[in-house]
Amino acid sequence: MNRIISLNPGDKAVVERYAQGIDRAYKLKLLALGLTPGTEFTLIKTSPFGDPIEIELRGYRLSLRRHEAEGVLCSQ
Repeated sequence: MNRIISLNPGDKAVVERYAQGIDRAYKLKLLALGLTPGTEFTLIKTSPFGDPIEIELRGYRLSLRRHEAEGVLCSQ
């Protein structure tokens, strides 16, 4: 299992689950935004310093801070 931050631009992956210890309120926010287990997404780009990270899912683009994206576990 990978983390979003380990992907390269253009890579497609599927959300598997959230890492232990992720803030509950933030996890609920991500779930409400559609980042639910089983959802396929594409890593669009990362900024030069790795923060933020832009992904595309369900027809829209979502930007995540690096420390927030570390809590999302995915598979390619």
